[in-house]
Amino acid sequence: MMKLLRSSSNPWRGYAISRVFGALFYSTEVLPSSSSSPPFRLLHSRIWQIGNPRDSILPVLHQWRVEGGDMKQPKLQGFIRLLRRYRRYGHALQISEWMSDEMKHDLHPGDIAVRLDLTSKVHGLEEAERYFDSIPESLKVLPVYGALLSCYAKHNCLEKAESVFEKMEELGFVKGSSCYNTMLNLYSQMGKHGKVDILVKEMAEKGIDYNVNTLNIRLYSYAATSDVDQMEKLLMKMETDPLVSLDWHGYAAAADAFLKAGQLEKTAALLRKSEQFINRETRKIGYEHLMTSYAAIGSKHEVYRIWELYKNVVGFYNNGYRCMLSSLLKMDDIDGAEKIVEEWESGNKFFNIQIPHLLINAYCRKGLLEKAKSYVKKLSEGGKECCRTWALLATTYHMNDRMEEAVETLKMAASSASRPGWKFDNSTLAACFEYLKQKGDVEKAHELLILFRERGHFTTDLCDKIRNYIGGCAPPGSGVR
Repeated sequence: MMKLLRSSSNPWRGYAISRVFGALFYSTEVLPSSSSSPPFRLLHSRIWQIGNPRDSILPVLHQWRVEGGDMKQPKLQGFIRLLRRYRRYGHALQISEWMSDEMKHDLHPGDIAVRLDLTSKVHGLEEAERYFDSIPESLKVLPVYGALLSCYAKHNCLEKAESVFEKMEELGFVKGSSCYNTMLNLYSQMGKHGKVDILVKEMAEKGIDYNVNTLNIRLYSYAATSDVDQMEKLLMKMETDPLVSLDWHGYAAAADAFLKAGQLEKTAALLRKSEQFINRETRKIGYEHLMTSYAAIGSKHEVYRIWELYKNVVGFYNNGYRCMLSSLLKMDDIDGAEKIVEEWESGNKFFNIQIPHLLINAYCRKGLLEKAKSYVKKLSEGGKECCRTWALLATTYHMNDRMEEAVETLKMAASSASRPGWKFDNSTLAACFEYLKQKGDVEKAHELLILFRERGHFTTDLCDKIRNYIGGCAPPGSGVR
């Protein structure tokens, strides 16, 4: 199988300085720590330690192989499934490529379909098409064509998706509802609601059984056109049709569709109905969805009611607190959000920066910059990794034309970054250097430049370009040529 190349792009936008910068390049060097793991550590643990999607996991695989670890195909396939579940698509693709290129395992159609999907997600549609073209015709069977169809659908490539769908019909691959659902969803997403009706009619004529996903797509299509009468009829069909078994997922999806159509009372009724179908296995995700949905219709009482159920039945989870916090912020309940964060701080065992970041982001949106700065400072003094929050604050200062404070907080962000190559907001970076240049403070501009270079956020070449732009010479011994 051909090996696909990584693509690169220029992320700089805005401000005069962008003419000089070009792009911020991140390092592709592999961090050596994981490959030197002790022999007894499981491969799973070694892979999971590499949390940065930009870092390669190939050294880990090489080391495991040297140590004589199990590299059989089922184990590698299991890792790919797990990584996909957690959206670590780049690492999953690396294992997929390793499986065939290094271990010489034969890829089955299912493996090829997975790699096609991963290639589309990691490298883009063009690379996925090249990979598909490299696949032997004998292996281009239903799962592979289905994956290509999904790739086109996810990228909203309607004509290409229709062409693949027609090809699959010619090959006799379209026998169930799966491919139809892909096309139905694409038509619905692109506002081609008339096409949805035509395709549903075609399914009926060919005797192809629909499922709850088919009906949900139709429901969303009616919601997009605010056709409430058809929504009501379809919902009644879903509740009484023996071919469809509505669980909490089904009612939750129906509630979302009615919400999209602005039917708040019906949405609330369906949410209450969905709650009746939540069981021991689904209560965590179910209650989290209910909190989010009740917040969307502005029902603060119901949000708090579900939150109490969640805490009593599910327990303490960071994701639950993040969901509750997001729900309160959606309803502009800053006071309630602050209390939830205080409660989380007093009981959390595993710190998650996303939770305080949500509150800080809300402070920034509402212009409560002193509160935001105070909280970021508190995190910093507590030894918590907070580059992201300092960077957010710097951008907010920039957007509010408080450039002196933007420069200072940008320095804090660069200093607190836990790894080199951190991706900062490009317009804020550009604006800060532009501000210092216009102010004539070349010395402070060089100090900021040196900090970014020493921390590994800028390449030497980029430093040279910025230094030439801001003018003047770097201070002696600065390390910036």
